Amino acid sequence: MCKGTLFPRKTITFASEMKRLTLFYIILLAFAVTLCAQSKHEVRAVWLTTIGGIDWPSSFAHDGMGIVRQKQELIDILDRLKAVNVNTVLLQTRVRATTIYPSDIEPWDGCLSGKPGISPGYDALQFAIDECHRRGMELHAWVVTIPVGKWNTYGCKQLRRRYGSLIKKIGDEGYMNPESPFTAEYISDICAEITRRYDIDGIHLDYIRYPETWRGAKSKENISYIVRRIHQKVKMHKQWVKLSCSPIGKYDDLSRYSSRGWNARRQVAQDAQGWMREGLMDQLYPMMYFQGNNFYPFAIDWQENSYGRTVVSGLGIYMLHPRERNWPLAEVERQLNVTRQISMGHCYFRAKFLLDNVKGVYQYVKLFDRHPTLIPPMTWAHQPAPSAPSYLSVEHTDKGDLLLWGGARDNSDGPYLLYNVYASSEEPVDIGNPANLIATRYLWQRLQVPQTATMSQPLHYAVTAIDRYGNESAAAYDNSASRDFTPSATSMLPNDGNMLKLSAHLSTDADLLAILTLQGSIVHTCRYHSEIDLRAIPEGIYELRTLSRKGIMHRLGFFTIKRH
Repeated sequence: MCKGTLFPRKTITFASEMKRLTLFYIILLAFAVTLCAQSKHEVRAVWLTTIGGIDWPSSFAHDGMGIVRQKQELIDILDRLKAVNVNTVLLQTRVRATTIYPSDIEPWDGCLSGKPGISPGYDALQFAIDECHRRGMELHAWVVTIPVGKWNTYGCKQLRRRYGSLIKKIGDEGYMNPESPFTAEYISDICAEITRRYDIDGIHLDYIRYPETWRGAKSKENISYIVRRIHQKVKMHKQWVKLSCSPIGKYDDLSRYSSRGWNARRQVAQDAQGWMREGLMDQLYPMMYFQGNNFYPFAIDWQENSYGRTVVSGLGIYMLHPRERNWPLAEVERQLNVTRQISMGHCYFRAKFLLDNVKGVYQYVKLFDRHPTLIPPMTWAHQPAPSAPSYLSVEHTDKGDLLLWGGARDNSDGPYLLYNVYASSEEPVDIGNPANLIATRYLWQRLQVPQTATMSQPLHYAVTAIDRYGNESAAAYDNSASRDFTPSATSMLPNDGNMLKLSAHLSTDADLLAILTLQGSIVHTCRYHSEIDLRAIPEGIYELRTLSRKGIMHRLGFFTIKRH
């Protein structure tokens, strides 16, 4: 346990704990109104529920127009989430022994087509992944594990026909038997199928625990065995896919704060902190749908026992609704500020309550998360960071600044690299400041910065590469100093229109040479050599720069190509 913990479960003196309580309430009061400064790395997530279409979709896909409507509705949802800088979407993918993708294991859920077992005519999971990635957002497939729905619903009945002894009836609900080893194999096969087929960023496990109404003893080892099998199969296919779960919001009783009979560890055998310690989980999203002393001490306990991994507070913003607990917005504001102060991310349950702006929560989040952030890297995977982009050029057009950059080298075992783009009126651009982020997890190597962003003052730029583990490279910077530079006769490099020879005093240790237009566009790169072949380059005036592996450029001079 870390030094200086505020709410340990071990026995401590009353005086020392009161001192820590005082510190806690200082934190609470200090951030009750004032917005905390943002870190560059923070998970901002949302649970996007598909069961019954309660978040999405609100209509069925019976034909081509129905598919278009469903897709457009999801696009609108993701656009609005992007506008408040949500960077992670937990999309309910396995619903109740049914799925929203064409599975070889389980049937279609009815939320898409309106009829369980019937395809909607498109792959909703693939569409959601593509749209999230287009916006620089991660998509985690949310898998409901143990519950399989009402006893006579389609998914439960299909599963009972195939594996009758595997399903337990409790009340009118069906549950997979957590004490059967086959449950671990079955659920892990579903997670492996999703991981193998799709370019997901995470597998998110829901209800990975005993039902609270389970009769008889509950064994943590049974649930942990299921988690281990899922971890083994997911990581076997893709090491960079994050495994997470949403445990009960209180792990266990604290020394001065009772869980009031509802906790993860003892009530439902959900040893979530043990899974972090064992390395089975990359993230946790505890469902902390409580107030006051039922929230803050337990939030600190989660973070203090994160074992260097990522903990994201699950916020019950549905409690704001008058038909729920009718919380004041100030309660969610305090929870956001305090969890940021203790370096936790936040996840909203659920998307509809955020987007409906219940009690102004969407407007507050837009202010609170006013800058984009990156998702914390998976440092525990011990993967090397990628190299910096090979160059960055800026062309000033009547539509704004056009950024072009060279690809970076991925040093990890991930499938491809993404890019983060920074902009600032100050040079060099501070890539540690999230206020300078203008694009995150960007798929392409070209970006148009609109003229409206560049009209008031010139911008400087930097680009970094980021791998699927979240490791970020050093930056490639643009050489903005030459934007308005007019070359003089003395700075011109001699050439005959076909070959340019570099004099000895221009030699450097750079790896590459880059030829740029006066507007900053790179038209040619080559390995550093004393002679440069110009025959493929049109007539005109150009700039010659060195280009290092770190993306740093230095001007060697200018030259004019004229041919007769």
